[in-house]
Amino acid sequence: MKKISLIILVISVFNLMSCGNKKEKEDFGTSTTNSLVSAETGKTLFEGKGTCVACHKPETKIIGPSIREIATIYKDKNGNLVEFLKGKSDPIVDPSQFEVMKANFAITKNMTDDELESIKLYINSFN
Repeated sequence: MKKISLIILVISVFNLMSCGNKKEKEDFGTSTTNSLVSAETGKTLFEGKGTCVACHKPETKIIGPSIREIATIYKDKNGNLVEFLKGKSDPIVDPSQFEVMKANFAITKNMTDDELESIKLYINSFN
């Protein structure tokens, strides 16, 4: 009887924990106040995982346009930077450099929505 009670208790605790985890997974990424989405996180991604900093500097065009230019043009043209980084929209800043940028889609397409939103916030902080 003790074994049955213990098994029932373990199953009950497991079910409670599973339900809690499902809720957390469902909510992740849907909140606009998610603390993981920030310009600071975006800067870290931009300079690290995204390797964006290799071609984009804050104020100077190197290989690609400057971060400030990207922010300004996307704001002025009401562009969707996240959709571009997902490979779902056409380039609007410097289409002549698009072939070079396409190589980075292998990185940005695998980023989460939160990561891409953070990069967008970082870029927009230059505007």
